[in-house]
Amino acid sequence: MRSKDQVRRAVWKGMDREGVSRFPGAEGRIPNFAGAKLAAERLAGHRTWKRAQVIKANPDSPQTHVRRRALEQGKTIVMAVPRLRDQHPFRLLDPRALSAEQVREAATIKGALRHGRVMADEELPEIDIVLTGSVAVNLKGARIGKGGGFSDIEYGLLIEAGKIDDHTVVATTVHPIQILRENLLVTDHDLPVDLIATPRAVIEVEREFPRPRGILWDHLQPPQIHEIPILERMGYA
Repeated sequence: MRSKDQVRRAVWKGMDREGVSRFPGAEGRIPNFAGAKLAAERLAGHRTWKRAQVIKANPDSPQTHVRRRALEQGKTIVMAVPRLRDQHPFRLLDPRALSAEQVREAATIKGALRHGRVMADEELPEIDIVLTGSVAVNLKGARIGKGGGFSDIEYGLLIEAGKIDDHTVVATTVHPIQILRENLLVTDHDLPVDLIATPRAVIEVEREFPRPRGILWDHLQPPQIHEIPILERMGYA
């Protein structure tokens, strides 16, 4: 089985080679891809999405279209600041408090930080769907991110706060080239997905892997804890 880094490098190179990555290129990030807007429309048409009222969204570029669609449909968005660098890292975007122009801006990273309300994790509403970015996924629900581990930590924090549980749907949007036909390495802190939206269709996954039950402290190194204020606070509580 290939290592996660080997998979990432192969997918990034493949996307650039096939011309399906978009500015600023695939390498080192959750890659923006050709058809990201159409994948967002596919996801927005899924019955689970239609029922959802609160979306926990990642801040990455390819999911901008999903965040904008959610706000336009009156859904509340919860986002974390990049690298969880604030004492209260979550922001709440309530479309009822935003103008049409602000909704469009709030779907971007900078706009979400400008228009989002600072919320302690215990003050957040219960979440219906977790939207996450991916470098690679497979049809067993395994997911590989860009390697920072922040999506897994955000999920763990919201589990600890009682805002999500094992039944909360986890969705991602990807280009078909990012869906691999091989087994992917999955560790205890990795977050598997339930829905994979592409520009062509939404795939419902029979997930084969358990989800993290919260923050897995033994998977974190002291420098990681010290760099994330909320973890440092929890660790010393």
